[in-house]
Amino acid sequence: MKIFLLTPGTGSYHCGVCLRDNALAKELIRQGHDAVMLPMYLPLTLDETAASPDTPIFFGGINVYLQQKSALFRHTPRWLDAILNQRWLLKLVAGGAASQTGGPDIGALTHSMLLGEDGRQAKELDELIAWMKAHGKPDAVWLSTALLAGLARRIRRELGIPVLGSLQGEDSFLDSLAEPWRTRCWETLAERARDVNTFVAPSRYYADLMGARMKLAPPQLRVIPNGIAPGDFTPAPAPPPLAVGYLARMTVGKGLGTVVEAFILLKKRGRFPAVKLLIAGAMTAGDAAYAESLKTKLNAAGCGTDAEFHPNVSREEKAAFLRRCTLLSVPANYGEAFGLYITEAWAAGVPVVQPRCAAFTELVGATGAGILCAPGSAEALADGWEKLLADPAKAREMGARGRAAVEGEFSLARMAERFVALTTEFQPSALARQQGCA
Repeated sequence: MKIFLLTPGTGSYHCGVCLRDNALAKELIRQGHDAVMLPMYLPLTLDETAASPDTPIFFGGINVYLQQKSALFRHTPRWLDAILNQRWLLKLVAGGAASQTGGPDIGALTHSMLLGEDGRQAKELDELIAWMKAHGKPDAVWLSTALLAGLARRIRRELGIPVLGSLQGEDSFLDSLAEPWRTRCWETLAERARDVNTFVAPSRYYADLMGARMKLAPPQLRVIPNGIAPGDFTPAPAPPPLAVGYLARMTVGKGLGTVVEAFILLKKRGRFPAVKLLIAGAMTAGDAAYAESLKTKLNAAGCGTDAEFHPNVSREEKAAFLRRCTLLSVPANYGEAFGLYITEAWAAGVPVVQPRCAAFTELVGATGAGILCAPGSAEALADGWEKLLADPAKAREMGARGRAAVEGEFSLARMAERFVALTTEFQPSALARQQGCA
């Protein structure tokens, strides 16, 4: 089966969606399929080799922005667009773009992209479809986010193939936009979502949430959990010195501030004086000031020497980092759709302590590989940590459950198989059989 996967890149920091899609494409290739990953906006920033290193970048961020701001750039020749699409130039501007998640410019641009062929970037869609036709029509196109739903109508019409989409984190992004763009984008997304054959959410929680907000009919919504390669992570051969871990982007939204507050509480209680706080994950230039403020807070509480910050770790460094953790917590304070860091911790045999909300309740409840606590509370988080730190046997048992869950339900191979099975359902031959049986 030939599948094109469209994934927006970040250009400057690791993004869970990019990592998931690249790993999925490589696994599909390993299983014998022709999977091609097509980056959009900015280059992909990955912690492993790219599945499709030679494919061009579509809807290049500079061109997209200029086309939004000026009608002149909606008619420029392709040679000029190609100059502005060079990877080194896109990476140069990516750092500033990474910190812009709201405001009128982003809202207007998001809305224009959702309009697809009716938006200001219509000529970019022409180029994408022309490239697809020239490189062999695929059996299906996968959109990594519902925010690309505006592309589906023309792709389906001109290529005659199904378009399927993934759901992951769109609500928090759209809700961050300034009005009137927030409302306009939600309305247009609900309309354009009808052009996508089906959407896949990584958890039942997020499927229900986005199904309601996007007004999706039940047949247009499925659940396929995210998967990782268990072999990329191995449990520590022996219990490490006591350490609480955090592995996610170093932002307010992921709950890093709550982790720091909980750690200060834990140290003040004095029950585990030797425990360390290990923090790792993506950090953009815009995140650095926040990380520094947390270091200052730790120092003021007398805990600075017991905390480590490891920004922008490689895959190998991430695996080594997790082997140093007794437990992991990423108390995201928004509705997390999944949390790839949870399965990464489990693959390393590390249990989690997470707030009882969003997808966390579903994941931990199904596996028993961690503890759930009251959301938004540093005290409740510290209480959960104490329970596992005081019971090493229980922590190891939960970590083993997590490892077993990743090897089965949350493996990359299983995820790829489910994606292929779903894609097959929407092939013309399969649809004809279904209609014949109806």
